[in-house]
Amino acid sequence: MPASPSTARAINDRLALRLLQREGPLTAGQLKQLTGLSRPTVADLVERLTASGLITVVGESGEQRRGPNARLYGIVADRAHLAALDVRTEGVFVLVSDLVGRVLAEAAVPIGGDTGTGPAVEQAVAAVERAAKEAGADRLHTVGIGAPGLVDPATGDLRDSGGLPAWHRRLAAALQERLPEARVTVENETNLAALAEQREGAAHDRDTFVLLWLGHGVGAAVVLDGTLRRGASGGTGEIGFLPVPGTTALPSATDCDGGFHSLTGAAAVGALAREFGLPRAEPMDGPGVAAVVREAVAEVTGLPGAGSGPADRFLDALAHRVAIGAASVASILDPGCVVLGGEVGQAGGAVLAARVEERLRRMSPLVTEVRASSLGGAAVLRGALLTARDRAQDELFAPAER
Repeated sequence: MPASPSTARAINDRLALRLLQREGPLTAGQLKQLTGLSRPTVADLVERLTASGLITVVGESGEQRRGPNARLYGIVADRAHLAALDVRTEGVFVLVSDLVGRVLAEAAVPIGGDTGTGPAVEQAVAAVERAAKEAGADRLHTVGIGAPGLVDPATGDLRDSGGLPAWHRRLAAALQERLPEARVTVENETNLAALAEQREGAAHDRDTFVLLWLGHGVGAAVVLDGTLRRGASGGTGEIGFLPVPGTTALPSATDCDGGFHSLTGAAAVGALAREFGLPRAEPMDGPGVAAVVREAVAEVTGLPGAGSGPADRFLDALAHRVAIGAASVASILDPGCVVLGGEVGQAGGAVLAARVEERLRRMSPLVTEVRASSLGGAAVLRGALLTARDRAQDELFAPAER
């Protein structure tokens, strides 16, 4: 059955808006070329979108050209303001952007482990409000939050996870109460990092891959055929609970000691570094251990003969541990590509990735490329912003579909 005129107009309008989002300002002629639509159809959609306040003239194309055909049309960037949060155990990073993703303000607030739940939530909310004010945003349309832990697919809330601060679970509700007009969403930090790597980073050419997060804790995000997979309870990728033979115990429902976490979590990597005589990480968290890994990589790549020293042997041992988890993922999902993210994965870079890939070739007959994250520490914030922008655009662009 052919589409009705109104449905066809909605499809064409959405196509044009997505092109303007992806490519930036375009002329009507460029829209015609990219969409394959007729000149009258493009003229109609430009008029509709301009009248609805979604696009506007932002300039002209070429110094020698003048007139309607040379006008550059772009999305009205200040139609909505967005906030993205990267929630860590030790604090919160915030950025505020316009509708096209241009960052207008940033903020960071450390939150100590001895801070009470109420004061911690208030500090985080105040950081968001401060960044919004600096950005000149009267209101926030959408707030995207990236946090460690499981997100309940039925409610969209963070589940109670052992070892994570209680203020993490209270933050989304507090932001929704303080910003009643905003749409507040929470997503697992590793999932957001994977979305960012898929759109803009190391996996931009992959429809299927796994992001292996190596930081204070460990986790994985699974993207199959271009779609992020969350699982029945939101727990796809909880690789920290993967039982590993030879460890001290088996993991339990509330404790991942004895699982993959006990091999590759920050505390385990710090202890491994000490075994090889490398500096102790202070504090024993993701950033502290990442600094030790970064120094080891610098040593093996920068000094002649360092390939047989303690740093080299430490990186080999770490790569072997990481490969155990990567091989388990590969044997079940056959993703063809594993991206190493998180503080430790970022610090190891291409050196660690190459060593993990070499060990995977020994462990598995399935060809699996291992890449280092190209977005590094910005991946979670970038993923939260992309998710917030997508949600805002779905709503704001909807009038063009009616």
